[in-house]
Parts: sequence; C-alpha cells; structure tokens
Amino acid sequence: QVQLVESGGGSVQAGGSLRLSCAASGYTSSTYCMAWFRQAPGKEREGVARIRSPGYATYVDFVQGRFTISRDNAKNTLYLQMNSLKPEDTGMYYCAARYGCTWPLYAADYSYWGQGTQVTVFS
Repeated sequence: QVQLVESGGGSVQAGGSLRLSCAASGYTSSTYCMAWFRQAPGKEREGVARIRSPGYATYVDFVQGRFTISRDNAKNTLYLQMNSLKPEDTGMYYCAARYGCTWPLYAADYSYWGQGTQVTVFS
C-alpha cells in the first residue's frame, strides 16, 4: 500500500525559506509522478509543482523561480524547497503520487496523498 508522509512545515517570516519532505513507501517511486499541492483555509486544493524524474519538473506560475521540487529515488523522498515565501503561500501542503504525469495539476488526478504539513508565513 502506498504511503506518503510529509514533514518540514512550520512558521516563517515573509522572505524566509522552508524545505518540505515527503517520505514514500509501498511502491517504486521512480515509476510514479510526484507532486506538491497546497490548500489555504476556505480555498480549493491547488497544484504547486510536479516532477516526473530528476530534471523534469514543472511549476505553476505563482511559485516559478521561488520553489524547487526535487526527488531522491534512492531514498524514496520528495522535496519542496520554498524560498522568498509570501503570506499568500500559507496553507496545508500535501504531497501526492500517481502513475504517469499529467499537466495541468488537478488534485482529482492523484490517487495517493499524504496527511499534509502546515506552512504559515507571517508578515
């Protein structure tokens, strides 16, 4: 059974950085597309970035140049390095997995989800 466990969230001042991790188990992560989503209170879950394999990453416009998604297949771990954080980046961040990559990022396309890690950016 696929399991995803996020960590690394926290509270940070605007302009700061955080690095999220997602430990995967129960499958061979190299064959799966991995993605990060986020959900702010009262809003729908939205895609942030996805990675098919190392070097093949895609980002939504509002994080382009600030966030970096990466994966270490040997460790079955997904990462999201977030720099220049803004208050509007606040939300619960989830990692997700599916077999095969698609774009745009739609939460409904992803089969496996972690429990989420909270990111709060204060001004």
